[in-house]
Amino acid sequence: MATRMIGPRTAVLVGPYTAGKTTLFEALLHMSGAIPRKGAVAAGTCVGDGGPEARARQTTIEPNLAHTTYLGDAWTLIDAPGSVELSLDAQACAMIADIVVLVAEGDPDRAVALAPWLRFLDAQRIPHVVFVNKMDKAAHRLRDVLAAFQLVAPKKLVLREVPIREGDQVVGYVDLVSERAWRFRPNQKSDLVELPDSTLPREREARQELLEAIADFDDAILEQLLEDRAPATSEIYAQLAKDVAEETLVPVFFGSAENSNGVRRLWKALRHEAPDASRAAARLAVPDSDELSATVFKTLHQPHAGKLSLARLWCGKASEGMSIGGRRLAGLYRVFGSELRKLSETGASEAVAGDVIALARLDELLTGQRIGLDGKGVEIANWPLAPQPTYTLALQPADRKDEVKLTAGLHKLIDEDPSLSISHDGDTGQLLLHGQGDIHLAIAVERMKSRFNVAVVTAPPRVGYKETIRKPAKQHARHKRQTGGHGQFGDVHVEVRPQPRGAGYAFENKVVGGAIPKNYIPAVDVGIRDALAKGPLGFPVVDVAVALVDGTYHAVDSSDQAFRTTGWLAMQEALPKCEPVLLEPILELKIQVPNGFTAKVHGIVSARRGQIVGLAARDGWPGWDEMCCRLPASETLDLATELRSATLGVGTFTTRFDHLQEVTGKLADRIVEERKRAIAA
Repeated sequence: MATRMIGPRTAVLVGPYTAGKTTLFEALLHMSGAIPRKGAVAAGTCVGDGGPEARARQTTIEPNLAHTTYLGDAWTLIDAPGSVELSLDAQACAMIADIVVLVAEGDPDRAVALAPWLRFLDAQRIPHVVFVNKMDKAAHRLRDVLAAFQLVAPKKLVLREVPIREGDQVVGYVDLVSERAWRFRPNQKSDLVELPDSTLPREREARQELLEAIADFDDAILEQLLEDRAPATSEIYAQLAKDVAEETLVPVFFGSAENSNGVRRLWKALRHEAPDASRAAARLAVPDSDELSATVFKTLHQPHAGKLSLARLWCGKASEGMSIGGRRLAGLYRVFGSELRKLSETGASEAVAGDVIALARLDELLTGQRIGLDGKGVEIANWPLAPQPTYTLALQPADRKDEVKLTAGLHKLIDEDPSLSISHDGDTGQLLLHGQGDIHLAIAVERMKSRFNVAVVTAPPRVGYKETIRKPAKQHARHKRQTGGHGQFGDVHVEVRPQPRGAGYAFENKVVGGAIPKNYIPAVDVGIRDALAKGPLGFPVVDVAVALVDGTYHAVDSSDQAFRTTGWLAMQEALPKCEPVLLEPILELKIQVPNGFTAKVHGIVSARRGQIVGLAARDGWPGWDEMCCRLPASETLDLATELRSATLGVGTFTTRFDHLQEVTGKLADRIVEERKRAIAA
């Protein structure tokens, strides 16, 4: 097959945690000659994962990039994080890919973990193939694995090869297009062998399935099959490349990245069947132009290099020292694992269309923007949005002098990872960091220390409990103080009554005859509001109506401050008489899970004092359910962890505030006591 003369291409490795993406990344780089030997995740010797947070966890926590060539073709390989908590980074990498390799384990029971990725790639029309890893340890037949994968795949999956087995061991493969057989040799080139007679029936069956699948999209091949003629090998290869580029079929390969088995075959498939950068550019609506255009897919803040925008160049050329938007480019780099290399040091004078580069100190650029010569970012319409947070921590600097550094560091972390966010809780006074899970936020906290030298103390967020009243009361309050000169005097009569749930606070002036001058009335209102900020149980008071009905004043000693204090005293004395009751926030959750886990999730919700209010099939996701339920906010703090643990990492949920609900009995007593201890501390 003739070699296509095309520019640098990009392949991104994605897939569930533990699938072996980093090991495959190392094997691909070693086989292409980019590294002299394969690194090991456990030993911390891989090209990527060089940061302390990644090495401590022995997993990929941010994209690892490496440039290489294979048989004369230039490539950028990206090893994307596999944790569902870091999926936004992985999705952003996939968006700029020419082809995505979805790495999976050969276990039918884990097929559901592929569903989110297969649907994302299909929705974004990103060409992709599947690589079934760890086949040297697989206990299942490949056809059973494929059948399980197909149940969760929107597109047709087709085997490109079938295994050669000796007993329970996979010892080689047969290519279904060339019909040539190869025997694996650990970490060496496979041997070409005769096609075993025992494999021949399965090979013929699988090859026919492959031909019938591609014939659905090629009339010429269909006609040949109907006439019992075998299509030429070149025709099959050409149609497969077209099907991959147009994302009509998904080829499936297999092997063992640890032993480098099947890796060379995967390289050849990428080389011949991955489209060039022009198709990815068109998918992202990049204008066809000779002017510079690039998409930022990842932002980094390095201690010495400053802000780096990792970008895929679609049009034009980029060189060190060039002007972008009237500013001289501070630096142009290539990233190789944890190394940052100036472009000139890699032997290249400029970056060309298809290259993945790092642009230094373009501070206004954000992830998911397209840039041009004017230096301004243009939002990309279909760029993945940050998912709603599912996990929160309260945090503060270990040293109060670091408060400004903490805020600056958090904003840089959010710039790097938009799935993080911060907020300030007005009721509890806590600074809150929101993210996708406990690991996600733990990484962020560790980076605050390693990158920005800010030690952070974390705690679970305090739930926004409120309190209200059950019965009305009348109260007279007088504030009188003589301090020499003008004193303070205020005298009020108020009527307090409960409001319907959700009605909030209401104030009414019923004073007649000028018993209290009108200019002091707003001060009484302010004093009442002050008192409602912390009720008898220790929480903000809501859904209360107060009427100011009478009072007296002193011509000399009365003032706004005096009546504000009097209003506060009136409520402090009235509220304990009104049967205060604790309220807890109830959230509405929509939980999406494969229907095989629905019963288990029902049990999780029930155990957390939840109420199921609806269950229906998830729209557009065959085999999935969407459960609508109401759950106390206090029971959702670690829900993401349990839900993912129970659903192979694929269960998701969104939340919104629904209502406040009374809490009584021992639970209410415990919450109030915990609040008192927190205030005392």
